[in-house]
Amino acid sequence: MTASLRTLTALWLFLLAPLSPALAQDAADTPDAPRALRFNWARDGVITGAAGALWISSETVFKGDLAPAQCRWCDRAPDGTDTLNRLDRWGRGLAGNTAESRKRADTWSNVIGFAGLPLSMLGVQYAAGRSSGASREFFAQDATIMVESAVIASVVNQAVKFTVGRERPFVHVLSENDKGLTAHPTDNNLSFYSGHTNLAFSLVVSAGTVASLRGYKHQGLIWGVGLPLAASVGLLRMGADKHYLSDVLTGAVLGSAFGVAVPLLLHGRLDDDARPNASRTSSLTLTPSVGRQVVGVSGAF
Repeated sequence: MTASLRTLTALWLFLLAPLSPALAQDAADTPDAPRALRFNWARDGVITGAAGALWISSETVFKGDLAPAQCRWCDRAPDGTDTLNRLDRWGRGLAGNTAESRKRADTWSNVIGFAGLPLSMLGVQYAAGRSSGASREFFAQDATIMVESAVIASVVNQAVKFTVGRERPFVHVLSENDKGLTAHPTDNNLSFYSGHTNLAFSLVVSAGTVASLRGYKHQGLIWGVGLPLAASVGLLRMGADKHYLSDVLTGAVLGSAFGVAVPLLLHGRLDDDARPNASRTSSLTLTPSVGRQVVGVSGAF
């Protein structure tokens, strides 16, 4: 995927999420009304914006410096013998047999993963909320939590990719002379773990987790629509020969983990906080740090 498309996608997500809280409508004060969650526009705006900026800059401005020029995880012995494990060797059977079929799978993974799935999840989340009597402010918060989960998951994914440096499947089979001639050489060694799959599952699972916390009706619709779409993204990445099966499985697991952790840790129910005997949920504090060679954000739960 090109850097420009990644940047456009990230910016598109940010434009969709931060709906103005001034549009809020109070939810009906009934026993079946959706639950209010802990949410602060300033705090969550900073978290989402900082994570999004790190994600975008790591994919555009700093990618040439951060991406390993040579693989660190090459799936080859020093003598050149192929050491690819059996699981990933078996999974490569899903890769397209022709360049055209692999290109088609790559295109569809981008279309579904960065347009179809996010739009579908926002639409289903809105429908589930409105059918339960949720206000527009609740939907704005829900969308922001989904984006927040996705960008945090993506920043971690980028850090792992740059550190691990696993060679992509289609690069693995090329000769040493041809590896530098790929369309995007900086992407050659960023196979582990699948960013597309990570993003897809973080969006779906965060949407489902928020719906559960809110107590929305028809929560099954979110999972029924989202999980097949997220799984299709991972399969298409393998069909495009961009990732191994282990890359996709790891992306699904870690994306799901962030989809659960971010809503639970940062956005617990307000009525749970009000109970005197209820255990307190974690809160997050962020402290920007600037050094001579690094700019980052440190936090504590």
